Amino acid sequence: SVRECPPRTAETYLREEEQRAERNYLLKRNMLRNDVLRNQADFDAVYNKGRSIGDKYVVVFYLKNHLDHNRTGFLASKKVGNSVKRNRARRLMRESYRHFKDQLPTGYDVIIIARNTISGRSFREVDSSIRNAFRRTGIISGKKI
Repeated sequence: SVRECPPRTAETYLREEEQRAERNYLLKRNMLRNDVLRNQADFDAVYNKGRSIGDKYVVVFYLKNHLDHNRTGFLASKKVGNSVKRNRARRLMRESYRHFKDQLPTGYDVIIIARNTISGRSFREVDSSIRNAFRRTGIISGKKI
């Protein structure tokens, strides 16, 4: 059965506009981190126009963004496991990326997706997998990370 959404009212539009204005204010005041992928349109662009490299525990999607900084997103689907396992996978990927992100050139949108094989793996294994995937992307061009 198809579920119908209620019609959008003027109040809804005003509330959304206020939320956008507040978000833009926070971004301009550097209260929100600018190195995080947030918009669905940005994710879609990386998926549709970007390239991907897979490794044993992760898949890395990347696309040039023509900005002066990199933006990243870390994903773990329900195939990885329950919420505890998904959150652990994201924490491991985020920590691994944090260790070598300064060695990457700027101007890329990167999405790192956990495969279901990541469940129960150590930080060292996940770190090795992410570094190997980034080496194979060609972004780094021969630098050892």
